[in-house]
Amino acid sequence: MSTVTITAADINKLRQMTGAGMMDCRKALTETNGNFEEAIDWLRKKGAKVAALRGDREAKEGVVIAQTTADNTTGIAVCISCETDFVSKNTDFVAFAKSIADAAIESNVKSAEELNNVSINGAKISDLVNDKLASIGEKIGISKFERVDAPYVASYIHGAYRIGVLVGLNKASDEAGKDVAMQIAAMNPVAVDPESVAADVVAREKAIVTDQIKNDPKMAGKPDAMIEKIAEGKLNAFFKENTLVAQPFVKDNGKTVGDFLKAVDAGLKVTEFKRVALG
Repeated sequence: MSTVTITAADINKLRQMTGAGMMDCRKALTETNGNFEEAIDWLRKKGAKVAALRGDREAKEGVVIAQTTADNTTGIAVCISCETDFVSKNTDFVAFAKSIADAAIESNVKSAEELNNVSINGAKISDLVNDKLASIGEKIGISKFERVDAPYVASYIHGAYRIGVLVGLNKASDEAGKDVAMQIAAMNPVAVDPESVAADVVAREKAIVTDQIKNDPKMAGKPDAMIEKIAEGKLNAFFKENTLVAQPFVKDNGKTVGDFLKAVDAGLKVTEFKRVALG
């Protein structure tokens, strides 16, 4: 029995996150004691079509800036969050966010904490953020910070500063870097390739697809070896859909991103990427 009171707001939040029905969301939250991540897994295990498996919801509104150093060997992506789109669309706020990103590049910072201590025209960024908060009357801050270092880094900003992408390549290719960054913005892969998917993500997905199979009435009484084989097939489908080089290329669905990279340069590879998005 759940010890947490499940409110209508909780149910609505899970509905917005997943697209699942109200009663399913209530049941999922009740069964998981109000834990949203576990509730999403519970819905998926029961076969629900979940709209969003990975959230980018830390910042409801704000501005995302992604840019690189002049030599394209380092990229920085920052999200300056706020509470309303009225503020995020304000040209002064966008300029403020850009000034912070510029400072991050100029000072070669490696974390949000370090960035807060950088100065712009003699004033610490943390103080400038507090001043901005006082002037606009909304809670703002550096809610996300990502950095990529590689022989060549491409940056891309999508959707009126709502998504920023950094792509590290093993050699220079501005064309490929931009196209791959657009792919990442659109398709939100979890890793570069199946081998680089985090072990905990693989374990989680395998547990989910295994329970999906076991919950299928058609699989009742089937041997574990058969269930394991089907689960592996579903896991491979997950890798194809959710890892960058295996995804269909958005500009030409007849080839994968891996195929596209080989066509540009047989030795061209993505070393890493970062995607920062508003919720």
